[in-house]
Amino acid sequence: MDELNSFETYFKDVLRRTLSPPWRKKEVVIQLDAIGVQSVPIILFSISFAAVVTIMEYAYHMKLVIQTANMVPGFAALLILRELGCVITALLLASKVGAGISAEIGLMRITEQIEALRLLQIDPIRLLVVPRVLATILSAMALTVLANGACVFFSMLMSISNLSYSMGTYFSAMNRFASFKDLILSLIKAAVFGFVIPIVSCYYGLSCEDGAQGVGRATTLAVVTNAISIIVLDFILTWLFSHLY
Repeated sequence: MDELNSFETYFKDVLRRTLSPPWRKKEVVIQLDAIGVQSVPIILFSISFAAVVTIMEYAYHMKLVIQTANMVPGFAALLILRELGCVITALLLASKVGAGISAEIGLMRITEQIEALRLLQIDPIRLLVVPRVLATILSAMALTVLANGACVFFSMLMSISNLSYSMGTYFSAMNRFASFKDLILSLIKAAVFGFVIPIVSCYYGLSCEDGAQGVGRATTLAVVTNAISIIVLDFILTWLFSHLY
C-alpha cells in the first residue's frame, strides 16, 4: 500500500510538471533521438514480419472456412490500424526504451547523482522524467504511423504475390473496411502508451535498491509492468473506442 501511495504522489508530480512550463527543450530533443530515431530500425523490422504473418494467417483460415480470400486486405487493415501497429510498437518500446530508462535512472540513483541534483536545487522530475515523457509520447505516435505504413506496405506485397491482388484492388478492398478514424484512434492509443512507459520506467529507476541487483530488479519490474499496463490499457481503450466505431 505504501508503494501505491508513493506512486500516486509521484504520478501527480510528473503530470503537474509535464503540463506546466518550463520544458527543457534540449533534453526533449536528445531523448527524441534516443527513444524515437534509434528505435526506427527495430520497429520497422519487427512490424514487417508481423504484417506478413497476419496476411498468411488470414488467407489460410478464410480459404479454409469460407473458401475465399477476398476479405483478407480489409480485415488485415482493420487489425493493423486498430491494434497491430500501435500495440507492437508500444511493447517494443517498453522492452527497449523502458528497460534503458529504468537502468539509467537507477544507476543515477545508486551513485547518488539524484541526491546531487537535489542539493543543487535542480528538480530531478523536471530534468529527468518530464523530457522522457514528452519524447516518448511524440516518438510512440510517430513510430505508430511508420509501423502502420510498413504493415500496410508489406501486407500489400503479400496480397499481390500470394493472393493475386493488384495494388488498386488491394487498396479498394482495404478502404471498404478501414477508415481515417481508425488511424486517429490508434494514435490516441500510442500517446497513452507513450505516456505510461517512461512514467513507470522512471518510477522503478528512482526507487530502485542499491547495488547491481537492485538495478537489475528495477529494470525487470519496469519492463513487466509496462507490458501488463499496455495490454490492460489496450483492452480499456478498445472497449471505449468500440462505442465510436
